[in-house]
Amino acid sequence: MKKLFTNYNFEFDKNEKKLIINFSKQVLKQVSGDSKFFAEEKAFNSIVEKLSQNEDVIKLTKDEKTRLTNQLKQNSDFMKKGMKKSWFLKKWLYKSLYNQYDNLLEKHFKD
Repeated sequence: MKKLFTNYNFEFDKNEKKLIINFSKQVLKQVSGDSKFFAEEKAFNSIVEKLSQNEDVIKLTKDEKTRLTNQLKQNSDFMKKGMKKSWFLKKWLYKSLYNQYDNLLEKHFKD
């Protein structure tokens, strides 16, 4: 049975906030200036603002949560594929970031 109401309140620790802010800023660098990605730019700007306020509970909108989850999943899948094809050093560098994204997805954004 489908849930009628979903809670979009999240309690991120300091490291998770920092990771999401850095990830969101990277997405903003990639999509800024392109009119096709206006919605993504607006959502990620809002996410950065909310996380920068240093509140304990962060309330995201459904759109922000959906876009953040989608981007994190895509980035995590890209890193997983990159780790399979790469040599030791690149694999070692990717593994840490991949584990952080994967833990964040499992802990907060699991459907």
